[in-house]
Amino acid sequence: MLTPNINLEGRVVLVTGAAGFIGANLVKRLLGKYDSISIVGVDSLNDYYDVSIKESRLAELDAISAEKNSTGWHFLRGNIADRAFMDGVFAEYKPSVVVNLAAQAGVRYSITNPDAYIEANIIGFYNILELARHNGVDHLVYASSSSVYGSNTKIPYSTDDKVDNPVSLYAATKKSNELMAHAYSKLYNIPSTGLRFFTVYGPAGRPDMAYFSFTNKLIKGEVIDIFNYGNCKRDFTYVDDIVEGIERVMLCAPEKKCGEDGLPIPPYRVYNIGNNSPENLLDFVSILCEELVRAGVLPLDYDFEAHKRLVPMQAGDVPVTYADVSPLEEDFGFKPSTSLREGLRRFAEWYFEFYRK
Repeated sequence: MLTPNINLEGRVVLVTGAAGFIGANLVKRLLGKYDSISIVGVDSLNDYYDVSIKESRLAELDAISAEKNSTGWHFLRGNIADRAFMDGVFAEYKPSVVVNLAAQAGVRYSITNPDAYIEANIIGFYNILELARHNGVDHLVYASSSSVYGSNTKIPYSTDDKVDNPVSLYAATKKSNELMAHAYSKLYNIPSTGLRFFTVYGPAGRPDMAYFSFTNKLIKGEVIDIFNYGNCKRDFTYVDDIVEGIERVMLCAPEKKCGEDGLPIPPYRVYNIGNNSPENLLDFVSILCEELVRAGVLPLDYDFEAHKRLVPMQAGDVPVTYADVSPLEEDFGFKPSTSLREGLRRFAEWYFEFYRK
């Protein structure tokens, strides 16, 4: 078990992608748990998906802050790829802990819109690294992705595995982030931790994710496509588990130390955060449909079989994702544990309230 070496009380924490799915849930957790924390949220609020969902997340954070009578929540709209903007953020707020969750997400979107990924995931992350370098950041935590494992056939995926075979530009940019962070940790002794997230889901999530897009289609009576003829498995990870993992990692910055040659050993780590229990896509769809009926999103007599279609694998996808989370458990005494049914139930109930009331 690692011993925490960062106390978030009294700290200024920068969370990029703060209006995003994981970012907003992280800010929510930190605001609720720490009394004297100061959180600076940055997000461009782009229209990759429904901006009203992002705005509702921000409204919830504002309400939590107001209820606590807190002055520790500051939101700034801007793009991490805009260096002048980010220079201003660091100059004004001087964050000592940075959690970079801002990125252009989506595997399939990267095939048709590559420019967005270079801007956000490469240039934007470079800006974060440069500002961490010049502002003495105590810990940089950043989002990587399970997609870095690409065509790796060994399961479960371990952070010790080679990840040199990305099957999408999105995956390539996330692997690049890990390499760039390692270089900066080595050159400038910046403590950094990368987190490879596995298929995150939950209430107020991203509409481009399968569980959300399936729901949108089912309520319209449309047919949903189940890729690889249903022979896909995903390590679905509930967002609260992801956020707890991030918080625990934030508290334990890799230690700065030198090797036998007197040169710094990079204060650098990478972890998987997944449920360590991959679910078959057909089982996932069945549970989702049952919970949508239970929540009142779909009628009791809905004909699921008539609304699903088995199709081949899409470009950029992989058949299985499966996280080895033993290092996370060993270092932090934590592994995700929310069952798929419980997580989808919470999503279905949120969906009913947000769209159907």
